[in-house]
Amino acid sequence: MKNKQKGFTLIELMVVLVILGMLTTIVAVNVSPFLQRANLEKIRADVAQTGKALELYKFNEMTYPSTSQGLDALVMPHSELKRPFMYPEDGYINSIPTDPWGREYILIDSEPKVYDLYTLGADGIEGGTGENSDIGNWLQ
Repeated sequence: MKNKQKGFTLIELMVVLVILGMLTTIVAVNVSPFLQRANLEKIRADVAQTGKALELYKFNEMTYPSTSQGLDALVMPHSELKRPFMYPEDGYINSIPTDPWGREYILIDSEPKVYDLYTLGADGIEGGTGENSDIGNWLQ
């Protein structure tokens, strides 16, 4: 009587691994556009919310926070406030939002009446295309 061992052959294991790899690729390709869209929507929501806080700040201070003051000026009062008595007790926003990649948004005061609020994208470097492109309030 022959003693037959039970188990998988190397070829059977390789076939299963190839099938799993193909399924993973198909899922990743189909989910990626939804993830990119979700990132863009998060950025739009963050920029809109922070933009409203910047407008309230400007209403009270007659100017936007400077680049050096940054978005911190919306969370905690600073020494350069023109009307410290107008500063909300809890700040203009609860916390500074971060972009989908975990970095804080950048605030640049272009002029006293204009500002740029943006993220550098997935790569964290100025410029780029697709997911690596800079996205900010100019898209609103």
